[in-house]
Amino acid sequence: MTALLHVEKLRKSFGGLAVTQDVSITIAAGERVALIGPNGAGKTTFVNLVTGHLRPDGGRVLLGGVDATTFEPTRRVRLGLVRSFQVTRLFPSMTPREHLGLAVMQRRGIAGRMFGDYRANAQVSAEIDELLGLFALGSVADRKIAEIAYGLQRLLEIALALALKPKVLLLDEPAAGVPQSDTPLIDAALTSLSPELAVLMIDHDMDLVFRFATRVVVLAAGAVIFDGSPSEVTGHQRVREAYLGSYADDRSAA
Repeated sequence: MTALLHVEKLRKSFGGLAVTQDVSITIAAGERVALIGPNGAGKTTFVNLVTGHLRPDGGRVLLGGVDATTFEPTRRVRLGLVRSFQVTRLFPSMTPREHLGLAVMQRRGIAGRMFGDYRANAQVSAEIDELLGLFALGSVADRKIAEIAYGLQRLLEIALALALKPKVLLLDEPAAGVPQSDTPLIDAALTSLSPELAVLMIDHDMDLVFRFATRVVVLAAGAVIFDGSPSEVTGHQRVREAYLGSYADDRSAA
């Protein structure tokens, strides 16, 4: 399999405190990887380093074989690395259709034109309709964000990420704040992702992680303590001590 994201011995310290300690992760096309760990493990710092929002003290980030360690976030997006955020960053007065219109036009390099132009562009409109259908957002496509359920807002954020045509998708707690009744919508969205897409998901919802991931990476105190299959992680002693605890016992008993 082709390595779309290769992180090699990434290091970052703040005020002498090592937050990321020689972290190495490789993700190939089609892989579904979950990054988990206790609060303070360094997951957010790691993602900010990978996406270019922080500069590492050492190590490298390669995207499709290109050394992107010094690249700004927008340049990494152009190389196919796209991130969703833990907290929604949508505009309350805009509609899902308008959000997707902006995202598609940005990717196509025509976002500088008058906003209404996307409606007159058949290719852009068709792409928007496809994304709305893929994420079951058609019924709320023209309603303001402030008027639609939070679970649907989270779906829109994934749709927006896909509108940028990523090769590597980083999902930061896609189900955070979503009511339990809406989690099947998130599951369906994750299932519908292209099989060629490399996905790294951060989440504390272990049930979601085990439904989603083909591989699990565990961070603790800024270092990788496990990288392997979901079936192996619950039996790993250091992981049980650092994070999973009673959840691992419950899965073993199930």
